[in-house]
Order: sequence, then C-alpha cells, then structure tokens
Amino acid sequence: MSGRRAPLFSDFRQSAWDDGLAGHVAARAREWLAEDLGHECDWTSVATVAGDAVASLDVVCRRAGVIAGLDAAGVVARVADEQLDWRPRVADGARVQPAAVVATLAGPTRAVLAAERVLLNLIGRMSGVATATRELVDAVAGTDCRVYDTRKTVPGWRLLDKLATRLGGGWNHRMGLYDAILIKDNHLAALAAEGCGPGAAVRQARAFVAGAFPAERATATVVEIEVDSLAQLAEVLPEGPDIVLLDNMPAEALAEAVAMRDRIFAADGRRVILEASGGIRPETVGRIAATGVDRVSSGWPTHDAPWLDVALDW
Repeated sequence: MSGRRAPLFSDFRQSAWDDGLAGHVAARAREWLAEDLGHECDWTSVATVAGDAVASLDVVCRRAGVIAGLDAAGVVARVADEQLDWRPRVADGARVQPAAVVATLAGPTRAVLAAERVLLNLIGRMSGVATATRELVDAVAGTDCRVYDTRKTVPGWRLLDKLATRLGGGWNHRMGLYDAILIKDNHLAALAAEGCGPGAAVRQARAFVAGAFPAERATATVVEIEVDSLAQLAEVLPEGPDIVLLDNMPAEALAEAVAMRDRIFAADGRRVILEASGGIRPETVGRIAATGVDRVSSGWPTHDAPWLDVALDW
C-alpha cells in the first residue's frame, strides 16, 4: 500500500447488523408476508399438506457468490411463524460455491412453504448486491481505492442494500439527504442563476453547517461537491471540501485531477478526498482506480446486478 494519509474527517456512517436493523426488517417482514399471503393463507398448502406435518429444508446456492441476508432472513422466519427454526450454515459475507448449503429452515411444513419465497427473495437480492460489490472490490485490489455505494436503491430497501454492500466488502456512501452535504450538478445549476459558482457553494455550505449544527455534528458532517471538469476542480479545491466527486471524467482527466490535488496540498497536511463516479463497472473500475483516486462510487451493484440464485431444497 502507498501510505497515503487517512482522511481528516469523519466518513459516512457505515451499516452493520444490529437490533435497530433487526427491528426495521421485522416491521417490513409483515408487509412482505402479507403481500404473498393476501391477509389469508397459503391455500395450496392447506389443501394438500397435513396440518401436523413438519419438514427440514436446506437453502442451497445455485452458483458461486457472496451470501448476504441470513441474519435478516432469521427475523423474517420468526415473524412468519415462531415455530420455525432458522439455522445459518455460513456467516453473512461468506464466499460460497455452487451447491453450498447456506442455511436450514425447519418447522411446520405449511409455515415453511408460506415463508419460502419471501426468504429466498430477501437472500437472493442481498446476495446479488454483495456478490457484485465484491467483484468491484476485487477489481481494485492492490490499490488504495475504496468502492462505495450510492442512493440508487430499491425504495424501502436502502438499509438492506447498504448492508449488502458492506457484506460484499464495499463502503457506504451517505444514507440519505439528511446525513451529509453533497452539492450536485442541479444544486450548482440553481446557484448559477444567482451568480454563485462551485467555490462559493462550498463556502456557503461550510458556513451553514457551522451555524446550524452543534459543534460535534458540524465537525462530523461531510461536505462534498460534484464537479465535471478540471476547471471546476481548480476552483473548489482551495475551499477545502472534504470530498470532491469527479463525475464521468475519463481516466486521463482523473489522473490530472489527482496530480492537481497533490500539488495544491503538497505543503500542508490538509487532505481532500477524490471520488470518481459514472460508468463504474467491473470492466472499467480497475483502470479508474489506477489513476490514484481515493474512492469510486457505483450504483451498478444495487440497480443492475443479477440476484444470486438460491433455492429451498427438500
């Protein structure tokens, strides 16, 4: 590793499985199950399966990938029926091969069948995001570049999509509009109508944070700005944003941006993080990371990656 300085600010809050997230899943699990059961029941199982029948089925991965969502699936199983016994066989975030048994679901057969699709949808979606994230992370191995997610998540699923990012080895960008300042192109367009450029936008944001938030929160609040040209970057760097988002710049321009940042701050200890975005996919991320940017942010794992194929086998 190159020995670059660590950022001089608090990064975005990172996801982790905890009681709060478990409660979040439990509240939504009732909606997910009601969507499948229609506030009635699984009439097929009632018609064909004895009420006292019990079963033990394995959750099997059909292809290689990174498993995510097992902790969340356990919550769903308990909400579906307290008699269901959910037993993970691997840890969330584990790499698995085809035919791997990742969990076992046992209990009343009718309850197992009623919960099956919701559980598999949950694990398949989260594992797909985690697997795609890991593909990006592996592609930048050997560099100092981190892979971050975006807010391009399924409505209502953001916390789970972001947890899946972490389980895939990636990092979480801001959770929402409420926990960071990110001045994007449309903000700059609105400010331009008032004669305010990118550098002034950073100053305005810094002044707002200092005046509106308590000192501890103000210090921890990330101020980031999006630019799409080296000229804009030259204007904002002296204002000291925490992060500059370099949007849709070719690799050559990204390398020039890194050199510009390093020249400006060579004489002092300040540090502005450079983040590349736009077109970040497995086939492009390695070249982008090689330019020296500190991080990349990509919506590809959450909006474009396929689910991991998992099944419940008798």
